[in-house]
Amino acid sequence: MSEAKSKARLDRRDFLKALGTGTAGAATVAVAVSAGITPTAASESANDKKKKRYQESDHVKAYYRTNRY
Repeated sequence: MSEAKSKARLDRRDFLKALGTGTAGAATVAVAVSAGITPTAASESANDKKKKRYQESDHVKAYYRTNRY
């Protein structure tokens, strides 16, 4: 195979890889924008960071008991 054909084939592969990567990146951004996810929306206030999150309720205890934790 000549070097020119080999070079053309490599360039085509690189183009297709870049096209796939770009498409996946654009889709990720589109989903994040449509979901309303922004860096400022993801940050928590001081009160949100201090609030109680985990509560060991009856259904949590049943889960632990069932799965032997």
